[in-house]
Amino acid sequence: MAGSIGRRAILAGGAVLAAAPPLARAQAGGQPESTIRIGVLTDAAGPYADSGGPGSVMAARMAVADFGGAVLGKQVEIIMGDTQNKPDVAAALARAWYDQGVDAIIDLPVTPVALAVQQIAKEKGRTVMITAAASSEFTSKLCSPVSTHWADDTHAITTATGKTVVEAGGKTWFFITVDFTFGRQLEAAATAAIEQNGGKVVGSAAFPIGNADFSSHLVRAQNSGAQVIGLAAVGNDLVNVIKQAAEFRVTRNGRQSLAAFLVYITEIHALGLAATQGLTFASSFYWDQNDTARRFARHFYAARNEMPTRNHAAQYTAVTHFLTAMAQAGTRDALAVNQAMRALPVDYFGHPASVRADGRVLYDVTLYRVKQPGESRAPWDYYVPVATLPASTAFLPMNPACA
Repeated sequence: MAGSIGRRAILAGGAVLAAAPPLARAQAGGQPESTIRIGVLTDAAGPYADSGGPGSVMAARMAVADFGGAVLGKQVEIIMGDTQNKPDVAAALARAWYDQGVDAIIDLPVTPVALAVQQIAKEKGRTVMITAAASSEFTSKLCSPVSTHWADDTHAITTATGKTVVEAGGKTWFFITVDFTFGRQLEAAATAAIEQNGGKVVGSAAFPIGNADFSSHLVRAQNSGAQVIGLAAVGNDLVNVIKQAAEFRVTRNGRQSLAAFLVYITEIHALGLAATQGLTFASSFYWDQNDTARRFARHFYAARNEMPTRNHAAQYTAVTHFLTAMAQAGTRDALAVNQAMRALPVDYFGHPASVRADGRVLYDVTLYRVKQPGESRAPWDYYVPVATLPASTAFLPMNPACA
């Protein structure tokens, strides 16, 4: 990391939200050309605001402050825009930002939003860093010389979870899956990992986005006799199915367990350990993983009163790496900066990482188990590491067309 994470980062992080409403500030023109601007395009107040949102702006601001606040003799500014989780809104804002001279866009929750912005970045020849949306297609099919993917992608999170759980004895699975493209991608990728490692999927039950009642799905999962119930869901849907699984006491007999894929610590905190104990899932970041992560988390917590999610951690790392690469390249030209990003090593909170030619950021991925209430020593002390999958196994091989 560049520098130490200090109080000035916290003050800067708070200022961006106080200065102006997100869209008004994002659309303001007339910024001096001497300013390097990075736009955090996020869900400001919707279902993904806790995992990204204002916390993403905070993490980006912390990175800028710890870098020294400037690069190439120019001040660095973080601006924020609200996607409203609508691809057309995100695309219009991204186009306006790039036309106004914004150097990079970051965050981008939900796949359709990120896809729309990635395409505009490619057209404009400007940098985009995807730290929230998880589809592996951002690099496996839609690679771009100005795009990098920092989020734990669908292949990594399903492979780490499916492979490790099967190897530990969870051979039979039943899926409860949200019925839209991303949910189906999660189930398909997890099924491949399960079957490749000797496991078997015995059934699945689909549900619509925003479903309120999971009783029939949970009964089917219980009656299937599967050892593991895989939850191919995200956001509020995932929270609701976990909550109702606890009410149904699905895991209390010890014969079945829950496994999920795209889980954030803010969701575990909201649900509590009584409801989430024993849940397994993969993640590249946990605030208590080492001293470097703990230092970042303490300062983030002081400003936000919550621990950072892996999206927030990716924001900090990506912004730091972008500025480091710009300094190395000696220019703000997007293609040159992205080439430098691919050439330089990445420090992901004490863990080595790298940026592949296709823009995929590579790192080891850890499978975690949520602690039982009696195991937790303090608030936010929630995870136990179970196993770590190396980057070479976690991520898809590079598409030769993207080399």
